[in-house]
Amino acid sequence: MGNHLFEYTGNVHIHSRYSDGSGDVPRIARDAKSVNLDFIILNDHDYMTKILHLEDEGNYDGVLALMGLELGSRFHHYLAFGLREMVRGKGLGPQSVIDVVNRKGGFGFLAHPFERGMPFRENGIAYTWNDLSVTGYTGICIWNFSSRWKERVKTHLHGLFFLLFKTWTLKGPSQQTLSFWDKACAERRVAAIGGSDAHGALFRWGPFRFTPLSYRDGLSSINIHVLLDSPLAKDATEAGKQVYGAMKEGRLHLAHDRLASSKGFRYRYVSEEGQTLEMGEEKLFRPGALFVETPQKGEIRLMRNGRLAARRIGRRFSHAVEKPGVYRVEVHRRAPFFGLRPWIFSNPIYLR
Repeated sequence: MGNHLFEYTGNVHIHSRYSDGSGDVPRIARDAKSVNLDFIILNDHDYMTKILHLEDEGNYDGVLALMGLELGSRFHHYLAFGLREMVRGKGLGPQSVIDVVNRKGGFGFLAHPFERGMPFRENGIAYTWNDLSVTGYTGICIWNFSSRWKERVKTHLHGLFFLLFKTWTLKGPSQQTLSFWDKACAERRVAAIGGSDAHGALFRWGPFRFTPLSYRDGLSSINIHVLLDSPLAKDATEAGKQVYGAMKEGRLHLAHDRLASSKGFRYRYVSEEGQTLEMGEEKLFRPGALFVETPQKGEIRLMRNGRLAARRIGRRFSHAVEKPGVYRVEVHRRAPFFGLRPWIFSNPIYLR
């Protein structure tokens, strides 16, 4: 497969001291560099931070830092990106939040729409999306590291187990989330991202004080890998436009990189006439073939309109396409003692 695209790895949905996280931007950027990230995007809570803190955007020893927002309090959390001025969601309904972000020149993703909460510590409180009739959003954050980790913690023993084996026990996106996304994609292009929801927060349990999930844990978990037409710019403003452009178009895959690095994953469509489509792109259907390449061996699953169309174990996969559909890829990687684990989720290629 061709190598004309430039791949960059980043982590989104990070909280700093500006809301309920424990670290400042330079510290988080240092942790990002230690796990080989190219960029980070912070989404602090709109009701906890006074301003957008665009002054913190920039290059930190090779790591691009961008500032977004997470709007919403009890329900309907919305990850906003690309804003150049502060937006507040207080008093606004979910559709109004989406609309005002769009009017201000930003774009956004529904955050953890079907979250379940942590039974042990938070009494199962979940910050869900209850109004699924909303429109105008760019996409959905289909895989949230923190949400999927904490929902299985029912006792302190569960917490200890899932901390010790967090790499191999992490659940993938819920079937409810994937089904909602697939139905949305049937109507229009809806980009998917994944995020860490990293806080680096101190946990208090009786006399004990510790940080169960560090920033490094979050930043090495669910990452996005954007594909750019040109190298990432040195100027932070221009680099931000490049990253945001890929996110809006869905030209990216998301992966649990702690399980194994997904760098080098490629997925594209080539028509019989030689026209190539990348992830997130849409064209009228023409017969052709889909091609998948993974950096390590895994079980590659081709999904058409949300249903399994083909499956193969290996590192390369091709499939003749003979009818229209929304085609996306899942890759699951086998881990000793834990079986197949969710690893990579592509954005779709739309053949209408």
